[in-house]
Amino acid sequence: MRDRSGVKKTYFCLAVAAWLMLGTTFPAIAAAPAPRELEPEIRAFVQEMTERHGFDRAALEKNFRETRRLDSIIRAMDAPATALPWHEFRLRHITDARIKAGLQFWTENQVLLEKAAAEFRVPPEMVVATIGVETIFGRRTGTIGVLDALTTLAFSYPRRAEFFRGELENYLLLARENSIPLNSLKGSFAGAIGIPQFMPSSYRKYAVDFDGDGVRDLRRVADALGSVANYYRQFGWREGEAVIVPVDVGDTVLDALLAAGIAPHTTVAEFRRRGIVPLEPAPDDALATLFMVQSEAGPRYWLGLNNFYVITRYNRSINYAMAVHELAVSLRRLRQASGVLP
Repeated sequence: MRDRSGVKKTYFCLAVAAWLMLGTTFPAIAAAPAPRELEPEIRAFVQEMTERHGFDRAALEKNFRETRRLDSIIRAMDAPATALPWHEFRLRHITDARIKAGLQFWTENQVLLEKAAAEFRVPPEMVVATIGVETIFGRRTGTIGVLDALTTLAFSYPRRAEFFRGELENYLLLARENSIPLNSLKGSFAGAIGIPQFMPSSYRKYAVDFDGDGVRDLRRVADALGSVANYYRQFGWREGEAVIVPVDVGDTVLDALLAAGIAPHTTVAEFRRRGIVPLEPAPDDALATLFMVQSEAGPRYWLGLNNFYVITRYNRSINYAMAVHELAVSLRRLRQASGVLP
């Protein structure tokens, strides 16, 4: 057989010479990012985790040196979509495409949803709608490293640093409890995880093993469905009760009532006495709160009852709770219209 090695070497040398004559350089191989220098606050946090929970200091410091401070997260935190006027926020979440996808998701997971409704007494449409608003039924669960996100917010976002340090602590514990490599999980820019986007503290408290495989994995549909239903039950969802009631506020001075907070605090009867008239049936003895959203036609007012407050425990935004409720109502009505539900 003829030896071609010399020919190959000649061709290679000619190719290199041609590159050099043309002033072309070989593409550089990207160097791995240098490990970050740990700030004193992070070192103090590692020390605290070592003393309080028995973490290995060297291993934990290595993990934190590999994290990245992401300025894009800070920008996202300072401009949340939930701050949009309601009519703009609604257009992003209550769409024909999302309703269609929700009906399909409900059909595909009907058995699990019925099981969750029976066990936790939370209607299927609430579970489906929540996952629909959070991740479009599991399609968008986040692409940012959870450890990167939480480290950025815990040490570079002073306004809510205390909250996110608590979430970072819970994430370290969650990863250890479930044998998850710290740098492996991806989530939202705020560090929320899985199909239902639970923060680490909520994951540890409210996630359930709904498929019985011995693992609480919110990346799996069964565990996500059961966990959302359990979350609402734990915060006091009342089966069969209304969520919101539209009202006519007339000439009532509203400033104090609107500033009273989202937790129900005044009976419907007392609202009536103050000139705020429910436009749909509502029990006089039910506690409610008054809130306002901006529609294209101007402000609209509602009474939020207990179940509305429960939705805001998932996300404190009124816009968020309104979107979940409206999507849930739309899904149930369409299921009923098709004869699938009574």
